Amino acid sequence: MACAVLIVAAGRGTRAGGALPKQYHTLAGETVLRRTLRAFSPHPAIDAIQVVIHPDDADHYAASTDGLAQMRPPVPGGATRQQSVLAGLEALAAFNPHGVLVHDGARPFTSAAVIARAVAALETHAAAIPVLAVTDTIKQVDAAGGVTGTPDRATLRVVQTPQAFRFADLIAAHRAAAAAGRTDFTDDAAVMEWAGHRVSTFEGDAGNVKLTSAEDLARAARALADLPDVRTGTGFDVHAFGPGDHVMLGGLAIPFEKGLDGHSDADVGLHALTDAVLGALADGDIGAHFPPSDPQWKGATSDRFLAFALERVKARGGIVTHLDLTLICEAPKVGPHRDAIRAAIAGITGLPVGRISVKATTTEKLGFAGRREGIAAMASATIRLPLEDAL
Repeated sequence: MACAVLIVAAGRGTRAGGALPKQYHTLAGETVLRRTLRAFSPHPAIDAIQVVIHPDDADHYAASTDGLAQMRPPVPGGATRQQSVLAGLEALAAFNPHGVLVHDGARPFTSAAVIARAVAALETHAAAIPVLAVTDTIKQVDAAGGVTGTPDRATLRVVQTPQAFRFADLIAAHRAAAAAGRTDFTDDAAVMEWAGHRVSTFEGDAGNVKLTSAEDLARAARALADLPDVRTGTGFDVHAFGPGDHVMLGGLAIPFEKGLDGHSDADVGLHALTDAVLGALADGDIGAHFPPSDPQWKGATSDRFLAFALERVKARGGIVTHLDLTLICEAPKVGPHRDAIRAAIAGITGLPVGRISVKATTTEKLGFAGRREGIAAMASATIRLPLEDAL
């Protein structure tokens, strides 16, 4: 059953300060919005991504989404968050997914596990939201700041996004709220509650924070910069030529008189990069995670393997800071495609193109590559992990 994600990124984010809205501030070389989108693109459970933006942000949006998969054309938002969500839902109506996840554009640290729990909740619930238990005592106060009550924190939860809904139910609730003149709901679960739906909960993630203030952005930047465990991994792969009319190199289909033999799409470049990332994690190799004996990987696109490896880094609180790929072959000529390959890898990984190197060389007509029997690739990956992984 198809599932879409709706990213709300139309706000001005004035509390964050600076000349740009907070979703376009840069963290470790990429915008907050791009980091948010990379959690969902690519993700095996997500079929389409709809972003709602401010009309003035079209150029910033285009730069933040270049090369990302599953993206639908953005739509302009409204005066309130609720109106922006309805605009996004109307844009998704033609796609008509079974489920939709609604997520904040300035919540860039969402884990794959939270996304998986959100999608799984749609199997049994019309509405479900990620929550955290409240650990501090909460006070109710009046306009003058005086305490008027102390609610039982055992019944309270902190609410996050992505919130998960059956699409037909959510768009109907939003349309009804708009028709009734209600524009004051602060999240989509409240709209569903108003429409009479039961909202369930699932486990959130303490790291899944929303960036609101300048202090939040500074704290996030420090967290990404202060990863003390710097590691480098290497990868190597080779595939022989076989029948075909193109080869896959670094996520790019290059027309050629032959193809490459392999259980998947035989993308020798992405296979080497995947092993390099896994090697930096000391987390096995591509064959351990995606064995060629498993029929589900027959003909699979190799971007899934590299995205999986990067998600393993993210799951341990780390980041990939640089990828270096060397392709070894007499033909096809890589030079004319170098920038397109870099862009393709950037789209898969979410890294800026400036952190991706693609080189090509020959073996001076020596060996299997020199005899034009196949293509080899060498790769290295640099990652940073938090302190607990360093000890």
